[in-house]
Amino acid sequence: MGFDQYHEPAGELSQSVRTFARMIASLIEEAEAIGWYEQRMSVEKNAQARAIMRNAQTEEFKHFGMNLEFLLRRKKEWRAELKEILFTTGDIVKRGEAGEKKAD
Repeated sequence: MGFDQYHEPAGELSQSVRTFARMIASLIEEAEAIGWYEQRMSVEKNAQARAIMRNAQTEEFKHFGMNLEFLLRRKKEWRAELKEILFTTGDIVKRGEAGEKKAD
């Protein structure tokens, strides 16, 4: 069974880079699952089935957050950049641009 998650030869990558790649892949998978549940819930007629899907989606949110936090703890510059955007108010684009200016 092959894995195509690396863009460079896996044997040349350090263990920490390989772990990082796995966590990025997991983050993407969790985001996809969140989207799938959103679509399923939007068309599901049965209220109990929707409630179960909502519960499952909440688990995916938790896993997404844990993956993101793992990555942010290893990439301090990412954390600094995202601090300007996440859990703030106001225009998201302007917040992102403000973060870019601070990084310069």
